[in-house]
Amino acid sequence: MTAETSTTASAPAPTAARGTDAAASPTPTGPIPVPADGSPRLDVEMVSEALLGSWADARRDARERAARPEMHRPMDASVAEHRERVFGQLRTLAEEEVSLPMLPEHLGGPNDNGANVAAFEELVVADPSLQIKAGVQWGLFTSAIVQLGDEEQQKAWVPGAMTLETPGAFAMTEIGHGSDVQSLATTATFDPEGGEDGEWVINTPFRAAWKDFLGNAAIHARAATVFARLITNGVDHGVHCFYVPVRDAQGNLLPGVQSEDDGEKGGLNGIDNGRLAFDHVRVPRRNLLNRYGSVAPDGTYSSPIDSPGRRFFTMIGTLVQGRVSLDGSAIRASQLALHIAITYATQRRQFTAADPTRETVLMDYQAHLHRLLPKLAATYAGAFAHEQLLQAFDDVFSGRGDTPEGREDLETLAATLKPTSTRLALDTIQECREACGGSGFMAENQLVGLHQDLDVYATFEGDNTILLQLVAKRLLSDYTSELKNVDRAGIGRFISQRAEVLAKRHTPWARLGQSVSDRGNARRAFDSMRSAEFQEEMLADRARIKVEEVALALRSTARMSPADAAAEVNKHQVEMLDAARAHADLVRWRAFTAGIEAMEGHGAEGTRAVLTDVRDLFGLTAINDDLAWFLLSGMISTQRGRQIEGDLRRLLWRLRPHVLDLVAAFDIRPGHVRAPIALGGEQERQDEAAAYFRAQRASQDAPVSEKALRDAEKRARRAQGKKGSSR
Repeated sequence: MTAETSTTASAPAPTAARGTDAAASPTPTGPIPVPADGSPRLDVEMVSEALLGSWADARRDARERAARPEMHRPMDASVAEHRERVFGQLRTLAEEEVSLPMLPEHLGGPNDNGANVAAFEELVVADPSLQIKAGVQWGLFTSAIVQLGDEEQQKAWVPGAMTLETPGAFAMTEIGHGSDVQSLATTATFDPEGGEDGEWVINTPFRAAWKDFLGNAAIHARAATVFARLITNGVDHGVHCFYVPVRDAQGNLLPGVQSEDDGEKGGLNGIDNGRLAFDHVRVPRRNLLNRYGSVAPDGTYSSPIDSPGRRFFTMIGTLVQGRVSLDGSAIRASQLALHIAITYATQRRQFTAADPTRETVLMDYQAHLHRLLPKLAATYAGAFAHEQLLQAFDDVFSGRGDTPEGREDLETLAATLKPTSTRLALDTIQECREACGGSGFMAENQLVGLHQDLDVYATFEGDNTILLQLVAKRLLSDYTSELKNVDRAGIGRFISQRAEVLAKRHTPWARLGQSVSDRGNARRAFDSMRSAEFQEEMLADRARIKVEEVALALRSTARMSPADAAAEVNKHQVEMLDAARAHADLVRWRAFTAGIEAMEGHGAEGTRAVLTDVRDLFGLTAINDDLAWFLLSGMISTQRGRQIEGDLRRLLWRLRPHVLDLVAAFDIRPGHVRAPIALGGEQERQDEAAAYFRAQRASQDAPVSEKALRDAEKRARRAQGKKGSSR
């Protein structure tokens, strides 16, 4: 057995990837040998523990749960069968109280929101439909009650939501407004004469105001948290959330409630997505979730937040949990796809090379390394960044760091990482699918279904483009606030910084300095670009300058009418998105670097060395992807710009011996994989073929190839010719 095949991707013990047989193998399958004795090695257990993060026990328990066959995505089920299977799985999760950690102490929980989300993310490797169905029930419907309701409302409605006695829908999105929640058209008008002390009249005024794409809405939901415009005493106080029963105990729609089934979708067909509409449906006054706004029996509105705009964004900010969890689950899905594709690539052989009897494993082709390893590096960066996001989320939702600034920072970080990781997941899964050839297109190998299910992750819980715009606006706001608040000395420093930026952009000094430092030496240039200081400077300067350029381009909008200002901002929308993506690269690079630096103990030195190569692959890829900007901005010399591609290829070869260790650290288990090509099936085929050809050669009666005969005849003729000329 070769070094590349000594570990199957299904090995439950990650340390197997670095066994002694692999380290000592004298017969590597390709041009890159296994790590020599004494060279840096990755401590798989150490890295795996680091990736488990602060809620390691919760993740381990969830991974065991996700490996159970009864939790897995069915292969050949109809939409109806898949929906019922997932609903049954959801009942099992309810019975096992998997979401209990999200509840505060007064509701019987430990108030451990980080553990709750960490465990929830792991369900993606079982069945993304189950993960999202659970997210709708507890992460959205129940969380809205917990985060937006008072203690009396929580005690009335949360127990039924937790036990699944009351399956729920989260009725925010409307057909006509999508991500523009502030412009929703559904109304909740207060009638002080209704009921005992007033009632809300929930109404859908036209077709575009129907709530759509709602999980649980088509069949299972008995109640919904409905977002509608609160109107009382003739005043529209903006969007608020209401608890609205929608079906009776037998599943029949209540009077005035309309529902339609969204039908079969491109993925996530285990979820009964549907539409809801309300024809003057009445609910009691107390059904307004009133943490941020309440109405007295006489219709008087009051709120602890005076500003309608700030009140709205504070209310919506309490629902950031969905974005946090999608970031983590997208990273986990990327890990699964890479695990399958890289395992397959270290076993699958294709085309002969120097060895006439054995074909070359896919992982030994440079093009294969080039297509998979940068995705692997970005996934590592995303995993470390997600751990920081999860810690920030837990600090805010536990109450320890629940300040306006803390919530704003959390929302910005979630809006930064969710679009980045979900885009990465889709690109990674597709690349892995193609890298596995026709086998990757087979449903049994998971990749096609995984891509279908994760496709909508780029859209829900905030469309990725919209979220990146929010990030850009926050960055611009911080930039302008900084300028407004600086003193005279600060203005001087800012002018000095601007001069430095302009000098880099319009004079050759920065590029000349790099060229002089490198002195034409490729090795010296490689070492310089691999330094953490160089990469951070490049990524930080790019993020800062791109924000600054947009801010300067928009400085005139302060004197414009709102309409003209909006039009001017729209002209720079693409640049704003570009600035947000640059910020995301910097956030991930810094998180990755911090994760490496935190590793300590026996084996840490070699582990840090290998992970630093992975981090450098991520950092230099980010720079190379935007190389034109760096060159035009004078940030990188032409010499270094020419060399980056070669340096990246060098890093690929350096990392080749470590690929199985790097995916083993993801702790993907056989019950998670369920792909024959990554569970030994491919290796069995290769071993069978090799044994057949060995036996054939040993039998002495193997057929002779025509090519071999022709080559022998040519050699014989050449030899005869030489004899004739020598006489």
